[in-house]
Amino acid sequence: MVKTLRFICAALLAALILLPFLQVIMRDVFGSAIVGAEELTRFLLICTVFVAYPLVVRSGENIVMGELRAALPARWRHWLGLLITLLSLGACVMIAVVTAMNISDNLRNATPTLKIPFWIFLGACFIGFAGGAVFHAIQLFRPETPEDSDTHSVSL
Repeated sequence: MVKTLRFICAALLAALILLPFLQVIMRDVFGSAIVGAEELTRFLLICTVFVAYPLVVRSGENIVMGELRAALPARWRHWLGLLITLLSLGACVMIAVVTAMNISDNLRNATPTLKIPFWIFLGACFIGFAGGAVFHAIQLFRPETPEDSDTHSVSL
């Protein structure tokens, strides 16, 4: 799953860089813009951010109040880390469920220029938050390491 997400993120990022570059070349060299390039660029940016979120959670680089936790006694760090992980898990599950419901309500809606279906945008959001929920759940049951006590979420 991680390798697949990394590949998808790299492909999305490459397309996100390549498309505006091609747009500039098309406008300046050939005098003709790519129709819908701005819309597609926004789409790629949104998808890149959401699809990359589970990787951020997996690496422990999401917001976990590391500086605050480092200033607390060890016992409090553990409980605050557990609270953060549980709240993050709950938020990810809630957003994933709401997104799934919105997908079912917007199956026929699309973007104005390129007619990209909204379910693709929402699908990236769903993948991101569902994947984030999976990795937060994994964090609850993995053994705590010394690094976890300073910056990352902790296990039960």
